[in-house]
Amino acid sequence: MENKINWDELGFSYIKTPWRFLAKWSDGHWQPGVLTEENQLTISEASTALHYGQQCFEGLKAYRRKDGGVNLFRPDQNSQRLNRSAQRLYMPEVPEDLFIEAVTAVVKANEAFVPPYGTGGTLYIRPLLIGVGDMIGVQPAPEFIFTVFCMPVGPYFKGGLTPTNFIVSDYDRAAPNGTGAIKVGGNYAASLLPGKEAHAKNFSDCIYLDPQTHTKIEEVGSANFFGITADNEFVTPISPSILPSITKYSLLYLAEHHLGLTAIEGDVFIDQLDRFTEAGACGTAAVISPIGGIQNKEDFHVFFSETEVGPVTKRLYDELTGIQFGDVKAPEGWILSVL
Repeated sequence: MENKINWDELGFSYIKTPWRFLAKWSDGHWQPGVLTEENQLTISEASTALHYGQQCFEGLKAYRRKDGGVNLFRPDQNSQRLNRSAQRLYMPEVPEDLFIEAVTAVVKANEAFVPPYGTGGTLYIRPLLIGVGDMIGVQPAPEFIFTVFCMPVGPYFKGGLTPTNFIVSDYDRAAPNGTGAIKVGGNYAASLLPGKEAHAKNFSDCIYLDPQTHTKIEEVGSANFFGITADNEFVTPISPSILPSITKYSLLYLAEHHLGLTAIEGDVFIDQLDRFTEAGACGTAAVISPIGGIQNKEDFHVFFSETEVGPVTKRLYDELTGIQFGDVKAPEGWILSVL
C-alpha cells in the first residue's frame, strides 16, 4: 500500500494503518484470530474494561534494518509481561505463540509503514487485552478481546537524544502492593494531571517517588530511571510498584556485558542525586531520554549537562539502537527477524 508519510517529520501520534489483528476469548478458550481492516471496536456498554479497568496493554517496536529487512526486539518479553498483567487482573493469558503470531502478522501486513532505515523512525506496535460482554457486577468479564495494531512513529520526546528536565511530583504513581508493576490503563490515567502540571512549569514530565516513604525515585513519567556514577556503575531503582521495563533490563545487561559497567538494581534516594554523573529515562517509547536536571522542591540538581548528552548514556543508546536496527550483534534470543 502506498503512503505519503514524511518519515523525517514523524511524531508520536496515532496513524491509521491498513491492518490489525483481532482474537476473541469465550467459553474458556481463544478463538482463531484474524487480520481486519476495521479500526473500531464495538463492545457492550457493560464491559468490565469500561467500568472496572479490566484491561492491560503492551508496547513494542519493529525496526527496519539496513538490508531492508525488519526486526522485532524481544517480543517474548512483552508477551510474558502482558500475561503477568493478565494474571493480576484475573484475565485469560494470551499464549505466547498467539502473541507472536499476532504481532508478526500485523508487522508483515503493514510492512509499507515501517519507516526506512536511517530515519530514526520505527513501527510502534500496541497489543491490547480488554474485558468485554454484559457484566455490570464487579466480576471478571465473560468475554475478552485481544487486538494488536500499529503505526509509524518518530521520537517520543521532541528533539531526540537531547537532555530535558523533570520535576518531582507530590502525587503517587501507584500504591504499595497495587498495580504499579503491571501495564494497565489506570496507572497512566492517574499520571495525566501530574504530567500536565509538570508541562505547565516547563518540565518534560514528573519524577514519581516511592509511595511508602517518598524518599526514593521510582519512575520518570511513564519511563524507568537510570543513573551513571563516577565509579562506572549503572544504577536503576528496584521496587514492587515499578513497571519492569524491557528496555531497562536490556540496558542493565548491556551496561555490564558490553560496556563493562557494574549493573545495580537498588534504591535511588532523591536526596543523593549527587552520586550520579549522568542520568536518563528509558522505555520502549522513549528508548533513552537523557535527564539534564531534576527539580525537587527548592533544589534543582543538574547531572552531566542540560544541553549535552553524557558519554556513557550515548554509548548505551548507540549499543541498544544498534542491536534493534541490526547494526550490532545482539545477545542470543533478543532479535526476531520478521522480514
